[in-house]
Amino acid sequence: MATAVLIRPLRETDLTAWTPLWDGYNAFYGRHGETALAPEITQTTWQRFFNAGEPVFALVAESEGQLLGLTHYLYHRSTTRVELTCYLQDLFTDPAARGKGVGRALIEGVYERAKAADIKRVYWQTHTSNSAGRLLYDKVAQHMGFIVYSHEV
Repeated sequence: MATAVLIRPLRETDLTAWTPLWDGYNAFYGRHGETALAPEITQTTWQRFFNAGEPVFALVAESEGQLLGLTHYLYHRSTTRVELTCYLQDLFTDPAARGKGVGRALIEGVYERAKAADIKRVYWQTHTSNSAGRLLYDKVAQHMGFIVYSHEV
């Protein structure tokens, strides 16, 4: 990486720079055009980042005043642990910044914050087709072999 990347908490003043990253993340997973998230979902998600009563957090990667990536994570209880656990829900790097360590830096930023909160486990999921992401994930975490099932009720 030629320039330094700062991993920092999202700020309320970041909305304009965060939005294209959020839209890019959603488009990567097929949520664009007619399948795009409803605006109220994005608005609610944004508001949760700044609500102290919500266990939802956001970090961004910044270099030379530009946001290069984002990660959103949350803390929750688990039936297999006494302490909370951390779910890294969203991770996205601007395509122009990929391969420069931004994704790794964002993941490590979540690791640092989880550790500071006395949380011992960070986990996430990705689509099997995300081969570029999985190359990184295999270096920074262990694939536990689980398959995710989901049902809308």
